[in-house]
Amino acid sequence: MNRRPAIIFIFITLLIDVTGLGIIIPVMPKLISELTDIPLSQIEIAAPYSGWLIATYSITQFVCAPIVGGLSDQFGRRPVLLASLFGFGCDYLFLAFAPTLSWLFLGRMIAGMFGASFTTAGAYIADISTTPEERGKNFGIMGAAFGLGFVIGPAIGGFLGDMDSRMPFIVSAGLSLINCLYGLFVLPESLKAENRRPFEWKRANPFGTLKQIFKYEIVAGLFIALGFVYLSMHAIQSNWSIYTTKKFNWTAKDIGISLAVIGMAMAIVQGGLIRIIIPRLGQQRSVYVGLGLYAFGFVLFAFASQGWMMYVFTAVYCIGGICGPAMQGIMSGKVPPNAQGELQGGFTSLMSFTSIFGPIIMSQLFYFAASDKSPVYFPGAPMMLGAVLTIISSLLARRTLKRSSTG
Repeated sequence: MNRRPAIIFIFITLLIDVTGLGIIIPVMPKLISELTDIPLSQIEIAAPYSGWLIATYSITQFVCAPIVGGLSDQFGRRPVLLASLFGFGCDYLFLAFAPTLSWLFLGRMIAGMFGASFTTAGAYIADISTTPEERGKNFGIMGAAFGLGFVIGPAIGGFLGDMDSRMPFIVSAGLSLINCLYGLFVLPESLKAENRRPFEWKRANPFGTLKQIFKYEIVAGLFIALGFVYLSMHAIQSNWSIYTTKKFNWTAKDIGISLAVIGMAMAIVQGGLIRIIIPRLGQQRSVYVGLGLYAFGFVLFAFASQGWMMYVFTAVYCIGGICGPAMQGIMSGKVPPNAQGELQGGFTSLMSFTSIFGPIIMSQLFYFAASDKSPVYFPGAPMMLGAVLTIISSLLARRTLKRSSTG
């Protein structure tokens, strides 16, 4: 296989998919407000609903991701990825016409079942990467697609959401179905026949997957460290819209523009800087530097007193994104080719598992800290918790990598 065209194919596939996801984020506070009759001026009351919606998606994905990873190890990446994209398109249409809040929860469950694009894309990247350095750089492609998708998606969603809270979902459905059609014609299969393995139910569940992953000591340690990173990121992912609405009175358009800026910064780091930084620093140092910048970025966000500061501090936070591809690159190099889908399914299950608790913890903490009844008014409390969790992750990563180098 010609690797460069394959990388381009998977990049565009993920770009369109993430754009569809990013479109709906700015409008969620407005939509929840409409369905619950809670005014935007009191949006902190609706924060728990937002957290539970994300958790519902994550619980379903936590259960289904290992199944998807196992299926991709047997049947190949291409058919599983296409099925996922088609399912997402149908789900967005379902959400576009949801008449009540309960329908949103049902839609999030459906989305969780099909939320396999990044799982399978990660396995695809591992299939076509030959060296640890190349693997780390190629995982950065996923981050670049994620970042650029969040430039395009939230910007479109912010403008559309100001006009109609349902319009972003319809556009997202169209993008996902176009993405599926694109992959049907241009996405080649990456998994060779000799590297496939039979599907096994005992391994196609979160706990079976973890059992296989934890056979590799360095993978187990970094896997736990990555879990703390994923958990900390919900201080941003689950609270950005509500935090900025409450603290700076931002509209859906303002939120969309800010997320587009974050996405642009992520795309620059993941698609460009990471291909320079990781080879020069090495994978291990990239992990340490990235985690340190993440923690510092959280603290800056927590104490931002004006809206423009959120844009400035974004640079520090996004450069910290070098840690994720570096950690994934190290772990991917420690498992055999016929288990890459399982490993990527494990990453998705881990992300989903932390997304069960992360949104609930962060949204409840925000509700408490931003409430008039709070003894200390501090909306940035979830950001500070994110910093603490990131520091814990850095300590675990350092212990694991130090033990590996002396073992």
